[in-house]
Amino acid sequence: MRPEVQTFLAEGPLPDWDGSEEEIDRRDQQLRAIARPVTGEEARALVSCFGPDDCYGMAWSLLHLIESGPNPVLAVDPGPDSNEWHQRLYLRAVNSGLIP
Repeated sequence: MRPEVQTFLAEGPLPDWDGSEEEIDRRDQQLRAIARPVTGEEARALVSCFGPDDCYGMAWSLLHLIESGPNPVLAVDPGPDSNEWHQRLYLRAVNSGLIP
């Protein structure tokens, strides 16, 4: 796994909208430092970094980064109680025909 991905993963999930400006800026810089495409291992690990909301659009950037790797990352329905971003990843794979 590349060092940029490890650095991003070490910080854990993205902050919510109440995160400090410094934290949000730092996470944004970390996310932008990860070159595309990601590997399958990196994509599966990055799924754990979604936070409770879209974090000023960073969650969309994370989703697109994950989708740059081998798909589908989530091949099994994560269920209605899962994080909305996990549901989104799964449904996007279903809608694109990657999962029957």
